[in-house]
Formats: sequence, C-alpha cells, structure tokens
Amino acid sequence: MLKKISLGLLWLGFLSYAFFFAPPDQPDTFELIKNLSTGQLQGINPLVIALFNIMGIWPLIYSAVLFIDGRGQKIPAWPFATASFALGAFALLPYLALRESNKQLVGKKNVFIKLLDSRFTGVALTIGATILVSFGLQGGDWGNFVQQWQTSRFIHVMSLDFCLLSLLFPALLRDDIARRGWQDNQLFWLFALIPLFGPLMYLCVRPPLPDVGVEVITNQQQPAAN
Repeated sequence: MLKKISLGLLWLGFLSYAFFFAPPDQPDTFELIKNLSTGQLQGINPLVIALFNIMGIWPLIYSAVLFIDGRGQKIPAWPFATASFALGAFALLPYLALRESNKQLVGKKNVFIKLLDSRFTGVALTIGATILVSFGLQGGDWGNFVQQWQTSRFIHVMSLDFCLLSLLFPALLRDDIARRGWQDNQLFWLFALIPLFGPLMYLCVRPPLPDVGVEVITNQQQPAAN
C-alpha cells in the first residue's frame, strides 16, 4: 500500500511541477514539436532531436513488459501503454500505482506477445537507441541544451520525463524476472540502475516466457462453498 501511495503522490507531484513550476511555454514550442515529428530538423540541436526520439523508444521498452504484466491485472495495461507514446510517465504512473504484483504469465502467448517477448525486439530497440545517443553526443551543443532546459517547458519536462522513466522501470522488472523463472537476480540492479541501456540490455538477454501460462479464474469458475 505504501508503494501505491508513493507512486500516486509522485504522479500528482510531477503533474503539479510540470504545469505550475516548470519554465514557461515558449512561442515556438508547437513549431518545434511539429518539426521534430515531421523530420524537419534543420537548426535543431542534435541533443534535442535525440532526446525527442528516445522518448519514442521508452514506451516500446515499457510495452515489452506492460502488455504481459497487464494480463494478470484487474485494470488493462493497454490504455496506459498506448497513452505513454504521447504522455510518457504521466500515463504510466497511474498504472504502476494501481497494479498488483503479478509474477505469472496468464493465458497463452499470442503473436503480439511473442513479438514483444522476442529478443529481436530488444536488439532492434538497442540499436536504435545507440544510434540516437551517438548522434546526440557527437553533434550536440550542451550549452544550448542547458539554456533550453532552463527556459523551455517542453525541453525541461521532456528531460525530467526521461529521468522518471529510467527510475520507474524497476517497478515492473522484478515481477517480469519472476515470470520467466530466472534465478540470477544479481543482475537486477545492473538492469535497474543503468538509465535506458539497462532496460534495453534486459530485453536482449531475458529468457523467453513459456508458451502457456496459468489460466484466468473468474468468480463464475470458482467452486461454490459447501
């Protein structure tokens, strides 16, 4: 219960900070987002380009765990996972606060779950993230980025969103390790503490789920009490 309350308060705190305490919106914010979304990147700091696109990789990382985790929950995971492509941690925090610990795969692996569970997905995301990080670090202007972080709500909140997504992944990681029967939990902290590439490394090396998990037992299926 303490964990749920803490995550709920973190969500409210992040919302409050983003809307009331972060730097103000800049007149060119919409134009910047439109250019980043449509690939019109001339004149944009490569660090901003890399961060913006990495924020599209994070929801895919979470989806590779969330859609599996959500099968054993009272609340579906897909609305939160889908919304995270636009809202990041703003969308994921309510799910993390409401979910219960779930250490078993429920039902059978369908094609979609098999794709998310595939190591190929982890490798592909890792390659994409590596290219983006290299691009940002090699051509980025850190002085300009810090200035934008201090003056632009979009850049400021997006940066904090990246940090928060890095910190929240362990909330799902331990259960996903348990679902796979992986006994080498010493690697947990390696995957949990390295931002971005820790979770990506996990997706690349985690053992596959069994093809068939436990069955869902509904109230109608439970035996009547004598």
